[in-house]
Amino acid sequence: MTHIWQGFRHTLRSGAWLTPARGRAYSLILLAVCGLAIAGWIAASHGLVDRNGKPIGTDFSSFYAAGTLARENRVADAYAQAAQHAREQRMFGADTPFYSWPYPPVFFFVAAPLAVMPYPLALIAWQGATLAIYLLVIAVILRTARRRQRIVADNWLLVATAFPAVFINLGHGQNGFLTAALLGAALVNLPRRPILAGILMGLLCYKPQFALVFPVALLAAGQWRAITAAGATAIALAAASYLVFGADAWAAFIASTELSRKILLEQGSVGFEKLQSMFAAVRLWGGGISLAYAAQGVVSGLAICCTAWVWHTSDKHELKSALLAAATTLASPHLLDYDLMLLAPALAFLASVILNEGLREYELSVTAFVWIAPLFTRTIAGLAGVPLGLIATLTLFGLIMHRSLRECPLHEAPELRIAQL
Repeated sequence: MTHIWQGFRHTLRSGAWLTPARGRAYSLILLAVCGLAIAGWIAASHGLVDRNGKPIGTDFSSFYAAGTLARENRVADAYAQAAQHAREQRMFGADTPFYSWPYPPVFFFVAAPLAVMPYPLALIAWQGATLAIYLLVIAVILRTARRRQRIVADNWLLVATAFPAVFINLGHGQNGFLTAALLGAALVNLPRRPILAGILMGLLCYKPQFALVFPVALLAAGQWRAITAAGATAIALAAASYLVFGADAWAAFIASTELSRKILLEQGSVGFEKLQSMFAAVRLWGGGISLAYAAQGVVSGLAICCTAWVWHTSDKHELKSALLAAATTLASPHLLDYDLMLLAPALAFLASVILNEGLREYELSVTAFVWIAPLFTRTIAGLAGVPLGLIATLTLFGLIMHRSLRECPLHEAPELRIAQL
């Protein structure tokens, strides 16, 4: 028994279990199974409504409904539950559940153009375009690795596409692809094009809950041009939305935030098993709201402080980028399972670091766990009360911090272990 355990531990430590052939096979199996599941679900649906009475693309129905209201100059109605729900019911049937529109008015610049198209075409265009942008950004993050390692060049697209959070985002018609792409692209461009990086970060203002970490990290690194560009972009977008959609849109949005906080976050109307933050974990375990906020505050504070320290002291940009992406995921109390797409650029940056500096003990096994975790987060949290998404994010953040704390030169890793990535 001791010999078996030692062998298992050695395999996990070295990562020898995850050969390139197995990595390809697992990714292909996941792509095939999830692809068939999505196709079968759509085929079994009735028009635009699935077998559970929900619109195909679920959350995208709120994007589209809000976009149609914006095109009728009824922007403020998108933030009124009765009016938004009535529009969704008109499009998908009287039994359609309510899908809220919690985004600031700047996101109407996306929703309104999409509403010009028929719903199925809009959903395909939205998911197809943002998926392509996400994959392009991952390709850029891994460009050096793709040139140096044939195994990376041959397999990166398969692994990036089969990342389980991709299927969660596809199923919900959500904006996880765009969020991951904007953050990843901003970090890629930061060293040489800080103004462009700042603009890309400013575009993330449609997800204000993800702005807890990167402003502090940029300040710690003295990235003043990026900070200025990000702030100017966010202000310009807000001003443009004010001019285009009117003051009522902003007034309605601000008024709706209190209800969204209480209903969506504190009461967990979407289901605490779907949320992947420390706040949601405490609520899932039966903890009170005050305790949940306190626990989230500790985790967010540690994530922000650690990231700021690394960004102030380290000159390893890819390592810092991986840490910031993981910290952004960790610091937000309102994090749904499709938002785990943010782990994709974090894993890509970390993979690039490992290929350059060598593979350390347990790193391959840990990154494989983080990669597959989104597939099971909702199910395991719902059945066993285990917040797997939070565990995966904490694990990845700890792994990157461990590397950051040990910036000593490594002996060159064996070629086989590098190729396993």
